[in-house]
Amino acid sequence: MSDSINSRRRRFFGTAAVSLGAAELALSGFPRAQSVINQSASITEATPSNTSFGTIKQVNAGVLNIGYAESGPDNGPTVILLHGWPYDSFVDVAPLLAAGGYRVIVPYTRGYGIMRFLSSSTAHNGQQSVVALDTIALMDALNIQKAILAGYDWGARTACVIAAL
Repeated sequence: MSDSINSRRRRFFGTAAVSLGAAELALSGFPRAQSVINQSASITEATPSNTSFGTIKQVNAGVLNIGYAESGPDNGPTVILLHGWPYDSFVDVAPLLAAGGYRVIVPYTRGYGIMRFLSSSTAHNGQQSVVALDTIALMDALNIQKAILAGYDWGARTACVIAAL
């Protein structure tokens, strides 16, 4: 991760992610969506206040040991925020969703953060289909049956591939 944080870029991506996610949640009928929508309306005015996700958890998932941030209640509807660039774009989004009652998972993917291959013979492949399978393996490892996927850049593509799978 970069040592310097571009606050304008984070605010833009944070606002976009929360707004799109809140709209999707509202359309899907989740009762907590209204609170997230109300909070997303004020984020455009707010200065990003979080600089990290805090503790990063680890889990073996498929062929990887994946690092991920988690916030919110364990029994809330799960939202998986899939990366684009930079990773720190979700540090202000995750707390808003968690405050709305959602279990928020922000995983590192191949080549980023605290992620390692469990075997040296595993192909180091960054194709979208492989990253999607990694995300499904993470869901299996965390016993997540169903999740709302949100992402941008590569994360958005990964979400589309997961939906197709």
